[in-house]
Amino acid sequence: MDDMLDRSYDFTRMAWDSMYEAVDHRYFQDMDAELIYRSLEKQLKPVPFCDYLKRYIYRKTGLEGSFRTVPLKDYQEIILDSFRDRHTPASFEPTTAKLSALSKNWLTQQTVSRQVVLLLGFGLGMSTEDVNDFLYKALHEAGLNMLDPLETICFYCYEHGYGYYKFEQLRQQWQELKPEEAASSRAGEEIRPPRDDAELMACLRTMKGEKGTSRAAEASYAAFMKLYEEARKLIAEQYNREAGEENKLRVNELREQMDRNDRLYEEEKQERIRKAEGERKQWIAEEITESDLEHILCSAIPTDRHGNLVPAKKSTLNRQFEGKRFSRKHLNMIIHREKEVERFDLITMNFLIHSEKTDRTPNAKKRYIDYIESTNGILESCGMGPLYVANPYECFVLMCILSVSPLETYADVMEMSYGEGT
Repeated sequence: MDDMLDRSYDFTRMAWDSMYEAVDHRYFQDMDAELIYRSLEKQLKPVPFCDYLKRYIYRKTGLEGSFRTVPLKDYQEIILDSFRDRHTPASFEPTTAKLSALSKNWLTQQTVSRQVVLLLGFGLGMSTEDVNDFLYKALHEAGLNMLDPLETICFYCYEHGYGYYKFEQLRQQWQELKPEEAASSRAGEEIRPPRDDAELMACLRTMKGEKGTSRAAEASYAAFMKLYEEARKLIAEQYNREAGEENKLRVNELREQMDRNDRLYEEEKQERIRKAEGERKQWIAEEITESDLEHILCSAIPTDRHGNLVPAKKSTLNRQFEGKRFSRKHLNMIIHREKEVERFDLITMNFLIHSEKTDRTPNAKKRYIDYIESTNGILESCGMGPLYVANPYECFVLMCILSVSPLETYADVMEMSYGEGT
């Protein structure tokens, strides 16, 4: 097997080793950002999704020679033929994009969405084990989520060897289901894999939310908004502390100026001081916007002349962090339900909150444990897997939370990744 692809099987162990090598370094407190950046840039380079996909097709179809020397068009033709033979569309949702163009993207991209892997499961006739391997080893994410209706239906179809047509039938039935009123009382119960269509529908009915979406999606949105409101409150408090310090400096400067002015009466001096002290703006949580969060988490990312963040591809860590950017546009789309909440959103928002509370938990190890327990609890409540150190971004966040100033370290690493003259 190719050396690079061999690494995908041991990537979790390598990630833990790399993390401990950085955070246990004797100079970590003084060089935290440098050590974390070096760990990410030099050691945590996961196997690109495109290589994993090519290798899978290469092995399944029995191609000869090195999988790297097989022309791209040959892989494309295999995907197109397989999708056509299995009557699998180019996307789960209606799209004008052609499968030929999409397949080329899949064969050249560093990473893809979970839905692409699920679709490939049908188009390439994968087993449940194959799909889970792709999720774990190619995306470095948790396996099939049995609290998510779409993934549960996919799991059922993979297990029984059903094709995309059967999937569509089952998804249509799910969409027509009414929520089960008592579903919430069984939220903590272990879900048994359904043996037939009737058991599947009974299982899916418990996942149906009141708004027609899945309970997992509604739980994720509720969890995100709760974190968002807490973050806004903490940021408002931070702004008030900073404004207070600035105001104190201005008042002290005013005192010194007036003390040198013998012509001012004491009453007039006190009046000017009282007025200066009252000029400090008091921030409230409702005034904090998505732009404030972007400014805090993306402060080190360069912007163009319009104030927009420069393309992520200019970062040397884009391969590790692709799709992981907390921009104001991204946040706005989530808040207005134009985009579903992902684990990255919950992990990052909770990181921001714990970072803003470093004065309450100055002990880095305790903060690290608190963050893991808190984040895993949130992820579990949303049907997502726990923090996964083999995911470079999640490993990065865990290393940052162990530093003296997590947010500053986060920003410093980002700054290093964009370098000078970006």
